[in-house]
Amino acid sequence: MDDVMVSVPRLIASHAGDEMTQLIFPYLELDIKYFDLGLPNRDSTDDKVTKESAEATLKYNVAIKCATITPDETRVRGFGLKKMWRSPNGTIRNILNGTVFRELIICRNIPCIVPGWTKPICIGRHAFGDQYRATDIIVNEPGKLKLIFEPSGSSRKTEFEVFNFTGAGGVALAMYNTDESIRAFAESSVTVRSPGVRPRLSKGRYGHVSTHLDNPTCPVTGLRSRRTHNLL
Repeated sequence: MDDVMVSVPRLIASHAGDEMTQLIFPYLELDIKYFDLGLPNRDSTDDKVTKESAEATLKYNVAIKCATITPDETRVRGFGLKKMWRSPNGTIRNILNGTVFRELIICRNIPCIVPGWTKPICIGRHAFGDQYRATDIIVNEPGKLKLIFEPSGSSRKTEFEVFNFTGAGGVALAMYNTDESIRAFAESSVTVRSPGVRPRLSKGRYGHVSTHLDNPTCPVTGLRSRRTHNLL
C-alpha cells in the first residue's frame, strides 16, 4: 500500500535550534516559514531573529520549535558571542503573552516511576514577566537598594527602601507582571480540558505545550528522552 501524504493547508512557523536533531514529518506536506534560532544566527542578528519568529507565531498561530541554547559565560566565550543573550524561549513567551502547559505522555512499554500513576497530568505555568524579564544586578559596595514607581499621570511617586547593603555588597533582583497577563494566564488555565486531551484555547490566547515521557530514562538503552516543544 502506497504512503498517503496529508496536506496541511496553513503556513507554520518553524524555529530551528542548536541541537543536531530536526523534526521530520514524513507523511505531511507543510508550508513552513523558517527561522534559524541557533546561537550563531541569534548573535549575528542581535537576537532580532528570535523576535521575528515570535511575531510569525502570532501571525500564523502555530509554530514548531526545536531545542535552543541559553548562553552562560562559558558559552559566550566558546561561541565568541557579543553578549549573553536572553533565553529564546523566554523572549518568545513574553511576546506571545502565553502560558506553558507541560503534559506527560504515558507509554505502556515504559515502566512508570510511580506505579499508581496511570493518567497524564497537565501542569500550567505563567510564562510572561517574572523571571523571564527579571533585571538583576551585582552590588560591589555599601549602599541602599530602592524600589521606585513613577506614575505616568499626576499621581505621586512611590519609593521603597528594599535593603541597606553595609558590607562588601551582594546581589539584587527585580521582577514584574501585569494584570492583563495574569488574567490571560487564568483564562487559558481554566480553558484547558481534562487530562489527556490537548489544550483548547480561545482565539488570541497562546499556549506553549511541552510534552515528555513519564520516565525520562529508557530502561533498555539507558538514554534520556528529549522533550518536544509545540507553540500553539
